[in-house]
Amino acid sequence: MTRPLAVFDIDGTLVDSRASIHRAACDAARDMGLPEPEYDRVRMIVGLSLEHAMAVLEPGLDAEGLARFVAGFRASFNRMYAEGHEEPLYDGAIDHLRRLHRDGWRLAIATGQNRRGVARNLAREGWADLFISSHCAEDGPGKPDPAMLLAAMAACDAEPTSTVMIGDTAHDALMAVNAGVLPLGVAWGFHTAEEQIAGGARHVAKSFGELDVVLDGFARMRAA
Repeated sequence: MTRPLAVFDIDGTLVDSRASIHRAACDAARDMGLPEPEYDRVRMIVGLSLEHAMAVLEPGLDAEGLARFVAGFRASFNRMYAEGHEEPLYDGAIDHLRRLHRDGWRLAIATGQNRRGVARNLAREGWADLFISSHCAEDGPGKPDPAMLLAAMAACDAEPTSTVMIGDTAHDALMAVNAGVLPLGVAWGFHTAEEQIAGGARHVAKSFGELDVVLDGFARMRAA
């Protein structure tokens, strides 16, 4: 039997970055003399590649202005990290990952972060031993293009029928649909359950325990 593959988003799925992403967007806007964006606007662009996300957030910027906006967002995060900030994991996230790994699942990452952000997360205790591969927007087209998921399946020698994508946004769900894999959502991140279902999510779990049940059912179905 082919071992199933679970591909995870990071922000809003495993890591609670809601406050830091909103803060960085506000810092970048303030530095450019723009109004600070409300959280409800910022949360909708999370998951997209940074350049795309910032262009959606401030569509009136020209190329030079957009480059400054992106640079300001990155600079804000750099300041936070220099001050020792680290986004917390959601309760139960590491136990969930370890349980899947122990049960024979293959694990990979598909995130809108850049490669530096991925490396920072893989440096968390135990993470590097859990994931076979990691894929980010810097590697090629960002979400909802299926490129990252296709790369994850290639790296893990997995077929779409044995793969699930787990994220917290409609961008994750649509990427999964575009790649022909099962789209699953979680209810504690940036997009609401309704927004994720509209993007194609087949189920939105309210807890890691509920996600365990759904993934166990997927694995049993694949083994039958």
